[in-house]
Amino acid sequence: MSPSRHTFAYAALLAAAFAVALAASWTPLGTRIDNYVYDSIFLLYQPAPWQPESAILAIDEPSLHDFGGLPGLRMALAEGLTRIAAASPRAVAVDVIPADNTADEKSAKTLEDAFHATHNLILPCDLTAKSGWDDPLPRFRRWAAAVGHVHLDLDPDGVGRTLALEKAAGHDRRWALSLEAYRVSRGATIVETPRDLELGSMRIPAANATDRSMRIRFAPPDTVNIPSISLKQLRDDPARARQFAGKIVFAGVTAQTAAKDRWPTPYSPTPMAGVEVLANAYETIAQQRFLTSAPAWSVVTLCMLLAAVVGVAFAWLSGWWSNLAALGVLAVAHAVPYAAFTRGAVFPFSPGASTAWLTIVTAAAWQHLYVRRRLVKSEAERDRYQHAVQFVTHEMRTPLTAIQGSSELMSRYALPDEKRQQIVELIHSESKRLGRMIEMFLNVERLSAGEMELKRDHFSVRAVMAGCVERASPLAERKQIRIDMNQLGDEQLTGDRELMEYAFYNLLTNAIKYSPSKTEVTVYGGRDGERFEVSVKDQGIGMDQKEVRNIFQKFYRTHKAVQSGEAGTGIGLSIVEQIILQHGGKIAVTSAPGKGSCFTLILPAVQTAAPKPLAAN
Repeated sequence: MSPSRHTFAYAALLAAAFAVALAASWTPLGTRIDNYVYDSIFLLYQPAPWQPESAILAIDEPSLHDFGGLPGLRMALAEGLTRIAAASPRAVAVDVIPADNTADEKSAKTLEDAFHATHNLILPCDLTAKSGWDDPLPRFRRWAAAVGHVHLDLDPDGVGRTLALEKAAGHDRRWALSLEAYRVSRGATIVETPRDLELGSMRIPAANATDRSMRIRFAPPDTVNIPSISLKQLRDDPARARQFAGKIVFAGVTAQTAAKDRWPTPYSPTPMAGVEVLANAYETIAQQRFLTSAPAWSVVTLCMLLAAVVGVAFAWLSGWWSNLAALGVLAVAHAVPYAAFTRGAVFPFSPGASTAWLTIVTAAAWQHLYVRRRLVKSEAERDRYQHAVQFVTHEMRTPLTAIQGSSELMSRYALPDEKRQQIVELIHSESKRLGRMIEMFLNVERLSAGEMELKRDHFSVRAVMAGCVERASPLAERKQIRIDMNQLGDEQLTGDRELMEYAFYNLLTNAIKYSPSKTEVTVYGGRDGERFEVSVKDQGIGMDQKEVRNIFQKFYRTHKAVQSGEAGTGIGLSIVEQIILQHGGKIAVTSAPGKGSCFTLILPAVQTAAPKPLAAN
């Protein structure tokens, strides 16, 4: 694989890992992981403490018991409101919906009087699937400064983390009770924009989407304690009413046997009473400790940066350095959600973590497989090169020995002229043989590196092949092999005539060399559209498919060629392939053991143009 293709494949694989990780983070499992990490950060992070503006008037189990259980709830609520009225709370938000008209008149009248006497009263309403808004009775509602909904939705895992600031049934829209408590206590007006709600100088980041949801910043129980005083405690110690002075009071039922709305929260695996959740939602607004979701583009951007860093790290680094870079990426992916939370932003955990882990595993696996592949290839090349060097050394030793021995004979002895001439001719032929061997090695390297410049000659294929047949005839005659080229068409090609002659001659001599005696070598071919094919077919020992796949590798020699004892360096065919490729062609090989081989050179034919007519004088 070329470097550019390797880089493209590596980048594509990382991109696929990034896409899979991002898609997996948006599944229900990814959302569940995000919620679990969100709750864990809530427990881990300790914000600076603040002084709560709210207080809870709780109707707990002992308080409800003193008033005879649920039938006495209105009387209990009326007494509680009456007892705290003297403390002049800033506003009172009630989390008990007085919508039932079947209660006795005495308790209804007592509660109505208590509502009348309460300053800045906010009454609750709830949204039901069947009848829409469940509102307080008109006799109670007329004393309220506002009515706010207490409809609380749980997340799919059953944990309460967000509050819908608005709910609508048809065209009848209501604000949340906590938001109305803040508005009434400040005497402010809610101004809506597409991205937020404005109350005076305070802005609540809640986009104009369904329900305008707000994440509740629950008060950490170790540092912030919202006062909660039960009606029973007030009855036993009336002086405790002073703790409600200037507070925003949330009055409601906390008794586990009577409270219908209870939420598990990030801080409390034990369900928290709805009135306590409403108080925490109010503190979120009053303290302006809002938690906003990180924009989707920032999540995708971080994941892309993590994937890019992983890709670069494993592409340029190795060993411990790449491992350290991977650990750094993992640290960033795991730390970003916590760092964002400390700055009031909720950054999902699963996209970054899944992207970091999956891209690291992918890049590490790619690096391991790629390095291993290169190592195996390098070892194979080294072994093949060592074998080739040993073989070529052996081949070079023969002409060198002949040259050395002949020169010693000439220097030591007074030889007759005839013998001296024979030795001179031997030295000359062996030196030419050695030169051809060296030239062959150089040609392999030049062609492989693209350093050999091709000539642009026009030549006849048949003429070049005829010259090669004439040169190979003595070798064929010794083995009584007939060379038939009657079926070879004549065609003009453009290229390097010397190199093409080398390619034709190499295929021809190989066919003769590996064919048994008294057989035939056939040279045939012709034009086929825009290409010209030249085939050299023998009746020799043939090759299996594994040998055919490797035949053009440098220094490769087939098993049967080695057994046959035929001379050769195993690089001739690699040069032939380079020559044909440089000419824009290719080589096709068909062979089978015992059935001979056929090498076909497929080359681009010369485009002949019709002669242009002579211009008229």
